[in-house]
Amino acid sequence: MLHSRVLRYIDEVARSGSIRAAGERLNVAPSAINKHVLLLEEAIGEPLFERLPRGLRLTPAGEILVAHVRRTMKEYSQVEAEIRGIKTLESGEVIIATMNGLAGGIVPKAAARFGARHPRLKISIRVMFVRDIVQAVIDGEADLGLAFNLPSTQQLETLWKMDTRLGAVVSPEHPLTGMETVPLAHCAPYPLIFADKSMLIHGIVADAFVEAGLTVEAAFLSNSIEAMKCLAGAGDGIAFLSKFDIAEEYRNGVLTYVQIRDRTFGKNVLSLVQREKRNRGLAATMFAEEIKRGLRGITD
Repeated sequence: MLHSRVLRYIDEVARSGSIRAAGERLNVAPSAINKHVLLLEEAIGEPLFERLPRGLRLTPAGEILVAHVRRTMKEYSQVEAEIRGIKTLESGEVIIATMNGLAGGIVPKAAARFGARHPRLKISIRVMFVRDIVQAVIDGEADLGLAFNLPSTQQLETLWKMDTRLGAVVSPEHPLTGMETVPLAHCAPYPLIFADKSMLIHGIVADAFVEAGLTVEAAFLSNSIEAMKCLAGAGDGIAFLSKFDIAEEYRNGVLTYVQIRDRTFGKNVLSLVQREKRNRGLAATMFAEEIKRGLRGITD
């Protein structure tokens, strides 16, 4: 770090209140420290210390400088740690806990891109229920968590989130394909594909039909997003998922997404989280950025 020696001298004199004491702590001749202090005062044009009978005390200019010095030294330490952390990209593991739909599209796509750049780094993708994702991140068993409708807790820090509106997911040959928006009532005559009651989106979809005054029966129920997507792509059935659930299928033209009119569905918030106040390390930090780039790409 440029001028790091002078910064350490100034910081230690401020802490010790004495050039002699600072010299003893740093194992540097007091005359050398005094010389650098005087040169810096000359360069700034202001005294940094009041010379008192029993030591030195910071002047207002000195207090400003020392605050800057300590910020600079702290930031430099962080930079050093990040540079050392580059070595972790040559080995080690990043663990992300997520849901089955996301594990079939967004997450592996991001992992493949990241892994191509850092082939020695292992990425583990673990599929869990929401409650288990939360606990895995809190307990440090996963570096990151990506899921819909995570419960709010002070133990998790949110790195990215968005209300990912549910819509009608259908095959490219479906009669609804090509419509920009569609009323929920227009979906009722078709075979409906619902998540089963073990999944949070079951309630979001079921409540929407009730509030719209529509009495319907699901033709298919599943606790697998992958199964729901396959059913939608195989016939005239309609699944109710977000664009993030079908990112790869939408990109490849296998499935289409039609927005439901009048914001019928309740919130379906997708969040990327880590444990609160945890230093994830460079590899996990960079992988989180890769995930966020992929998520933003879907909304663009």
